[in-house]
Amino acid sequence: MELKNLHGRKARMLLVYPDYTDRDCARKTSGGNYSEGLASISAVLKQGGHHVELLHLLNLHTEEDFKQRLRDKGEFDIIGFSIRTTAFPDCQKYIKWTKEVCPDVFVICGSYHCTLVPDEVLAVDGVDCVCVGDGEYPELELCDKMSAGEDYTNVQSLYFKMDDGSFKHNPIAPLFADLDRIPIPDFDLFDYDNLESSKVNTAIVVVSRGCFYNCTYCGNGNFRKVYPNKKIYARFRSPENAILYLKTLLAKHPYIKFINFRDAIFNMFPDWFDKFIDMYTKEIGLPCTGNIRFDILTEETVKKMKAAGFYTIDMGLESGDQEMRFKYLRRYQTDEMIIRCSNWFHKYGISQLTYNIIGLPFEDIHRALKTIKLNARIKSDRTIPNIFYPYEGTPLYEISKEAGFIPEGDFTQRRVPLVQPQFPEEQVLFIEAYFMHFVRRYKWAYAMPKAIGGVYEKWLDHRVTGKHVPYKQLVWLHDRYANARNHLKDFLVNNMPKLYVKLRMIKHHKRAQKNA
Repeated sequence: MELKNLHGRKARMLLVYPDYTDRDCARKTSGGNYSEGLASISAVLKQGGHHVELLHLLNLHTEEDFKQRLRDKGEFDIIGFSIRTTAFPDCQKYIKWTKEVCPDVFVICGSYHCTLVPDEVLAVDGVDCVCVGDGEYPELELCDKMSAGEDYTNVQSLYFKMDDGSFKHNPIAPLFADLDRIPIPDFDLFDYDNLESSKVNTAIVVVSRGCFYNCTYCGNGNFRKVYPNKKIYARFRSPENAILYLKTLLAKHPYIKFINFRDAIFNMFPDWFDKFIDMYTKEIGLPCTGNIRFDILTEETVKKMKAAGFYTIDMGLESGDQEMRFKYLRRYQTDEMIIRCSNWFHKYGISQLTYNIIGLPFEDIHRALKTIKLNARIKSDRTIPNIFYPYEGTPLYEISKEAGFIPEGDFTQRRVPLVQPQFPEEQVLFIEAYFMHFVRRYKWAYAMPKAIGGVYEKWLDHRVTGKHVPYKQLVWLHDRYANARNHLKDFLVNNMPKLYVKLRMIKHHKRAQKNA
């Protein structure tokens, strides 16, 4: 490869962020989502004197639209693509079009998919380099060496495509334990005031990296393995630095009224969590939410969360079948533990949201129904059912592949990635579509006198698993309803955000009071 020499000039870098899951090319959503990773990379590069801009793709672009937006952005030395697994097919097209518009630009790719399967990404025509793992300082070194006209093909954590087509794999840089060394993210990289969350006065915040658990469906286990010092993979900013992060953000955007902590597990280190919560209560005090794990929680911590302003919590329940959780997910949480922790949140008036996975390998509709029922027993206020996606390199991907559940060809565009005879696609889609509908009704069943509730529960069971349930027709109906509902939500967020926020808070208060 011919080395790029900037002859002392600082590098100009464009970050391309495909930020959509709906592949409808005609529907252009506004706002988009904040990316902590890109904001952090931008902060480090700008601190080094380099120029960074963002091309925020809010919908699937046609060739003409993408090329025009690229031309409108101007000239760059490096264009970096943030690639998640489901966006990889689209990114291959974007990279091809990028090289047609800017044949001399240096293309680097990073993010989740690149860390899981770097050679697959590096093999794409037009890709010059792939970043494996944390990208801030490897990319800073790349820019610095390119600016100085030095050989940059030895930079740690970067894989290069050489002139003869071979791949050069450099060692992965060790993790640094102290996240405080990273500057506060570059919030200005984004059109922050017009982000989807900002329009409802909410800030998306991440003050940690990694996770030390080994859930088989999650990429974190494999991300950890790439580092030579993987034991420190899970890290948090110090409580003091995390508060500085929040104060900096709020000074820039004083209209923020809610904080949404998107850390993998916010209470991963209980001592850190308790200290941070005390500081947050005294110095920030805004209503907030975050992702909590059942098996490292105490009632005292829940009480502190309430005092700090937590109005809702998110929890990964994933499967209501204890055998599935233990055997296939490596989540060693009993039903009793989940119910006990949930009762604490109801006791202190905090609304509860659960994440659930549908369509797991070896699951069937009866096991999926257990997930609905456990949500009803813990009185979940809101549920998010996600259809299982087998991320390459994860243990559950290998289990699915060995069992023959992963179809040949590009399965990324399938609504249900796994093909399982015992759990056909229409049943998976039915469970996803009517998940909360049945959670509510099983709640009613469990609230009734035992004799009546038992009869009602059996009738509900038949409505879910009966031989003559018209699954395909019911999914078709729900798709139309969901489309209309999402359009209404988008309209409210973009045109009547104050009303949307008011309705959201009324709903959360009602849920918390009802379950208290």
